[in-house]
Amino acid sequence: MKHRALTQRIIGGVVRVHRTLGPGFLESIYRRALVLELHAAGLRVETEREVIVRYLDTEVGRHRLDLVVEGTVVVELKAVPQLAAAHYDQLRSYLRASRMTVGLLINFGRERSDTRRVDWPPSDEPRRPCT
Repeated sequence: MKHRALTQRIIGGVVRVHRTLGPGFLESIYRRALVLELHAAGLRVETEREVIVRYLDTEVGRHRLDLVVEGTVVVELKAVPQLAAAHYDQLRSYLRASRMTVGLLINFGRERSDTRRVDWPPSDEPRRPCT
């Protein structure tokens, strides 16, 4: 599994943040806390990295990624009662647009943090980056 050791370190940080803060805060509070936790673990973290989406070589939009860890893993944070299919689709679109292959979808909005790994392309689909 690509970037397995790194994603395990990120998940460890998520668990520590959630154990300390618990559910009920805004996503932005969890983001700040997780950045502090990941920095303390010696990881390089970018926040709000902008990614340009192109169609037929023309810019049609921009995404802002919550976190990018070590330049390789996109981390999308949520603080909602339940993850929905749209959250997975959002992370997949971020992976395509950024041309990265591994993402973590993290939900702090429950009694226990919920972390889901999303790979791009899915194992049954060829990679098609946004161009």
